[in-house]
Amino acid sequence: MDSSQPEHFISLPLVSKNEERQSLPLAINVIAKYWGEDLSPPESRDLTSKGIVVMIDGIELAEKRGLVCYIFKGSLKDIKKRIDQGIPPIVIMPGIHDIAQHATVISGYDVEERRILTYVPEPDTIGAIPEQKFEQEWEQDDMTEIVLVPTDMRDIMEAESLKFAKSNRTSFEAERLRQEGKTEKAIEELRQAANADIENAQLWSQLGGIYNEQNSEQAVPCYERAIKANPRYYLAYRGIGNYYLKKKDYSLAEAYYSNAININPVRYGPIYKNRALARMQNGNNAGAKEDLIRYLEQTPNASDRKSIEDAISQL
Repeated sequence: MDSSQPEHFISLPLVSKNEERQSLPLAINVIAKYWGEDLSPPESRDLTSKGIVVMIDGIELAEKRGLVCYIFKGSLKDIKKRIDQGIPPIVIMPGIHDIAQHATVISGYDVEERRILTYVPEPDTIGAIPEQKFEQEWEQDDMTEIVLVPTDMRDIMEAESLKFAKSNRTSFEAERLRQEGKTEKAIEELRQAANADIENAQLWSQLGGIYNEQNSEQAVPCYERAIKANPRYYLAYRGIGNYYLKKKDYSLAEAYYSNAININPVRYGPIYKNRALARMQNGNNAGAKEDLIRYLEQTPNASDRKSIEDAISQL
C-alpha cells in the first residue's frame, strides 16, 4: 500500500464515468470490478431512469454473476468494520442540485482526522468527509448501506443481525415496481414490509410518495410515520410539502418545505422553487424572491432559468 494512503483504506479500481452504463450504476460497477467480476449490461433492457430503480437492477445483475447483496440500516461503526474486513460498502446519501439521492462507495476512514473516505472516479483522488457531517447527512436517508460480497464470504455477513435487511430489499424492489407502473403491487409489497418493520422510515416515505402521486389523503399519515421513525428523514418532509402544495394549503406546504430545508439547505435545489410558490400565495413576495434566487444558485442547469429570472425581476 502507498505510504501516503491511510491505514484503513481499500484501493478500488478506477471506473471512468464513460464506462458507466444506464443499466449498471457506477457504484455497482466499481464494487463488481473490485471483486473481479466484469458485469456486462443485459442486452434486453435499456434502463433510462436514475436512482434506486437502476441500483436494484445493477444489484440483481451482480447477483447473477455470483455476488451476494445485503441492504440494511448501517452505522458508522459498521462501515469501519467492513473496511477492516476488506469489504467496501455502498451508502445512499443526499444528492445535490436537482438529484435527490445518490450512491457513494466508501473506500476507507482516517482515524487521526476522523474522516470517512469516499471513492471518486478520478485518478489519485479520494473524497474525505468529517465523520460528524457524514453521519448527519447519511441519517437523512436512514443510513441505508449496501454490501456486495462473493458467495464464499456470505458467512461473514449472515453471522450478524442486519437491521431492516429484508424490508430494505423490498423498498428497492417496490421502487422498481412503481417505475414500471405497477403501483398497486408496490403498495402491497411496501405495506407488508412496513407491518413487519414498522420503524423503517424508508418504507413509509415510499408509501407516502405513491399515495401522493395518486392525490390520496393516505399520503400524509404515511409520511408522518416516516418522520416518527426518523425525525431527520428529509424526503418525507419534502413529500408532505408537495402534497399540501397540490392541495393549495400553502401555509402547511411552506412549513414542511422549511422543515426539510432546515435539515439540509443544499440537498435539493428545486425545493426552493416550490417554497417560493407557496410563499407567493401566502403574500410573502420577498421570501419568494429569495427562494427563487437560491433555486437558481443550487440548480445551475435549470431548464426554466429564463422564466425564473423574469419572475425574480418582477418580485
